[in-house]
Amino acid sequence: MFKSKFNLSNMETTIASTTIIAAGTTINGDIKSEGDIRIDGTLNGNLTANAKIFIGAEGMVKGNINAVHADIFGKVKGNLKIKELLQLLGKCDVEGDIFASKLQIEPTARFNGSCHTGASVVGLNKELGNVVNK
Repeated sequence: MFKSKFNLSNMETTIASTTIIAAGTTINGDIKSEGDIRIDGTLNGNLTANAKIFIGAEGMVKGNINAVHADIFGKVKGNLKIKELLQLLGKCDVEGDIFASKLQIEPTARFNGSCHTGASVVGLNKELGNVVNK
């Protein structure tokens, strides 16, 4: 009566494209990824992604973040180097220097550090997501 086509290969690609660190999880060490990363737990280490990083409201990163795009709702203690758009959203709390092509800060967000923006501020090295100051 009802026919459903299920393509497992498409599902695996979608699931594998985002790494999630769930609330209640703590990771000690650096993370590097080609895909998107969502952190709702705690990371004590540097975070590098050649894609988008999302830090949830309960998420915390104690280390530097290098990515193409980032949305921050939680806490970050470290420098952020974002190749494209960095959004500080909600009641996020960021302590560290920011290097981003574009920056959007909501009025409820908290940021303590220096800020460097513009297309010429950041570039991508040959290494995975290693964003550097030009």
